[in-house]
Amino acid sequence: MHKEEAFTGIIKQNEGLIYKITRIYAHTETDQKDLYQEIVYQLWKSFEKFRGDAKVSTWMYRIALNTALFYSKQEKKRGYGVSLDGIILKEEHYDPVIEERLQLIYQHIRKLSDLDKGIMLLFLEGKKYEEISEIVGITTSNVGTRMSRIKEKLKSQINNK
Repeated sequence: MHKEEAFTGIIKQNEGLIYKITRIYAHTETDQKDLYQEIVYQLWKSFEKFRGDAKVSTWMYRIALNTALFYSKQEKKRGYGVSLDGIILKEEHYDPVIEERLQLIYQHIRKLSDLDKGIMLLFLEGKKYEEISEIVGITTSNVGTRMSRIKEKLKSQINNK
């Protein structure tokens, strides 16, 4: 199999994780598309260096989160306006109540620090603390401590609304 075909297959199999990261770290639909392209570009640049020591998803998360963190820092330097883009699920089973709840959760997750956003995203993906630790580069006990604080913070913010 050619390098391009292998890479395309990996992206197609795991594009959901890229979309989730872009939804957390980018504020408008246009920015989400730009960040998606940047993540794929960074994955392509490092594809030859991937040795298979970790799972493909772990490698992708690490690169995608680092790219999103860099993007987020650049966006803060540029400044950004209020988003007018409405994010609507483009699925056959669209449920406005679920979409409203998702919007509320994502709104509060966006207020977290960049590292906490990544940890929460990985947690919502069902990753174990050990894998989160490996992806973001902190100890497993630190992940547990941060998750506890993140959950309390989100719970408090949502209940006070």
